[in-house]
Amino acid sequence: MKISHLGNNIQTIRKFRGMKQQELADKIGTTQPRVSEWENDKVEPTLYNIIRIVDALRVSFEDLTEDVTA
Repeated sequence: MKISHLGNNIQTIRKFRGMKQQELADKIGTTQPRVSEWENDKVEPTLYNIIRIVDALRVSFEDLTEDVTA
């Protein structure tokens, strides 16, 4: 199941936290290009990485995956 708004949520919350893509990448042990791919919906992060993103951005799983446009 693809979460079509996940990339936008990652980017929005990351920017709200004042964090650059590289900073998020460093916190979760990945690369800046991979974060960019997630935010641009080119690649969906694995559940393992979603859990790490939730922790790094200090949000709930629900907040990260919620469709705020609905």
